[in-house]
Amino acid sequence: MAGRINDEDVKAVRDAVPIDAVVSEYLQLRNAGGGNLKGLCPFHDEKSPSFQVSPSKGLFHCFGCQEGGDTITFVMKVDHLSFSEAVERLAAQAGITLRYEEGGYNPSHQRGERIRLVEAHKVAAQWYTEQLATSSEADTGRKFLAERGFDQTAAEHFSVGYSPQGWDHLTRYLRGKGFSDKELLLSGLSQEGRRGPIDRFRGRLMWPIRDIGGEVVGFGARKLYEADNGPKYLNTPDTAIYRKSQVLYGIDLAKKDIAKSSRAVVVEGYTDVMACHLAGVTTAIATCGTAFGTDHIKILRRLLMDNGSARVIFTFDGDAAGQKAALRAFEDDQKFAAETYIAIAPDNMDPCDLRLAKGDEAVADLVEPRTPLFEFALRQIVVRYDLDTPAGRAAALDEAAPIVARIKNSGAQHEVAVQLAGMLGILDTQFVVKRVAQLARWARDRGGQGPAPQRVRGQQYDAPSRPAVSGPALNLRNPVYATERELLKLALQRPDLVSPAFDAYGIDEFTAPPYAAVRQAVMEAGGVEFGTQDPQEYLVRVRDAAPDDTVRAMVTELAVEAIMRKTVDENYAGEQLVTVRRRAVARRIPDLQSALTRLGQHGDPAQVAAIQNEMMILTRYDRALQEQGPAAL
Repeated sequence: MAGRINDEDVKAVRDAVPIDAVVSEYLQLRNAGGGNLKGLCPFHDEKSPSFQVSPSKGLFHCFGCQEGGDTITFVMKVDHLSFSEAVERLAAQAGITLRYEEGGYNPSHQRGERIRLVEAHKVAAQWYTEQLATSSEADTGRKFLAERGFDQTAAEHFSVGYSPQGWDHLTRYLRGKGFSDKELLLSGLSQEGRRGPIDRFRGRLMWPIRDIGGEVVGFGARKLYEADNGPKYLNTPDTAIYRKSQVLYGIDLAKKDIAKSSRAVVVEGYTDVMACHLAGVTTAIATCGTAFGTDHIKILRRLLMDNGSARVIFTFDGDAAGQKAALRAFEDDQKFAAETYIAIAPDNMDPCDLRLAKGDEAVADLVEPRTPLFEFALRQIVVRYDLDTPAGRAAALDEAAPIVARIKNSGAQHEVAVQLAGMLGILDTQFVVKRVAQLARWARDRGGQGPAPQRVRGQQYDAPSRPAVSGPALNLRNPVYATERELLKLALQRPDLVSPAFDAYGIDEFTAPPYAAVRQAVMEAGGVEFGTQDPQEYLVRVRDAAPDDTVRAMVTELAVEAIMRKTVDENYAGEQLVTVRRRAVARRIPDLQSALTRLGQHGDPAQVAAIQNEMMILTRYDRALQEQGPAAL
């Protein structure tokens, strides 16, 4: 096993890679005030952003699911890496050479499994690209691309490659680069043959599939030869780094423009993505051998931020398969806050064919929002019924009305209900509007889960469940808890404003158990005085001193949460210090009065005198705090 990474190197990695730069690779961040940023949490489904990032502190925290931590923790959680794997990935980005305390530099074969699989894919992608550019055998692949309007420059932009027809060309090449047979099989690049591992992809055009962070995690391979008995498109099987339902081809190229324009275009194939991008539609992405589903929505929602102007445009063929795909997409429509549309090219052409036939402008024009997806879905339902008969119109209404009732915007819901009445030929428009409104009320009464699961062409769709919220339950309307919380936020975020007074506060001055635990962690980390010397390392120490994950999450939450005052200065900090101390004094005085009562008239005179003296001192101290403020601390 590799040795433990040197602590100084871990700190260097944490300091070198800004947390907002890392998080921005996975979701769109916006200004949250107070120097913080916010976005939709990548760890649970949510409709409004509760995920906050504090660049100055190097921390993130979600106020919805309580996940939180530093840059390393984020990479560990979002990409399912071990601690050492996350540090190694970030170190590679920052150009930092890591030292290992047990055994020196970490040899490549000792590195974590996921890192090794990603490296194997990176090397394979480069090799495939070289084969397409230089191999005479790859003429067939180059011709295939040229016939679809893609030259060598386009191929290089999308890193398209070619896999030779032999049995084990790539396998032997990767072995020469130090990869084991086990790693090649686990990666999906090789498969078991009669005499050992052989190449999985042979004689095919290769499209590297990258995750949202830009790492190659799999391949899509297109058949080129008639002798190939395999499927037209062959994808990497599910592995430790690749799940086809959780990746979108082109997302690495499109993510910035998707976030900037609040618009995404979903197409059906790799060449369609290429055609769109080359035509200037740089927000195009595609699924990888599977239908567009819930996990794909999660990726896009984090980039779109679910604002009211966001648009998702689906392009499907106009044939039966395309219509079926559109209806499947509609089943998940209500998981978006974005408006969804469908675009069908003339003559059922896909974007790649359309670009060849009519040029870049035709592709750009195709993806301009045309038909709302719900309207398309309704028409596909209505067309199956005989609308010339009352029974046919009633049956169509029964199937279509629940779909309209699921539209989020009440104004749009009313308009679509009127539109549905026109589609069905029902003259009493208000009857349809009331029917839809009734179904919508039933859905709200059932907690947003709908009047009953509805089926569209045999497919069932339900409202998404709400995420469970974990973490300590504190009534923040209680002014005691609210002030304690503010003081702890200051101690973590602005230790300079509460030092050195805060370090003299006892654990028992914080009445909420989670807050008392945070106070204990601050003390064990060296107190706020240390925080004034090295704020970044101070927060790391406080989190490390937390006794469990619950307290650690609370530390992160308090370190990221905005302080409840626009102007945070010594006066505000002094107010919190004084209020917490005065409340502690106020709690102590009744305890002393109770002790006096218990002693009674025959109590030990020395004990009585000591208690009376303490009460007198506390009363004077409380008066001084009231009159002098922080100066009396």
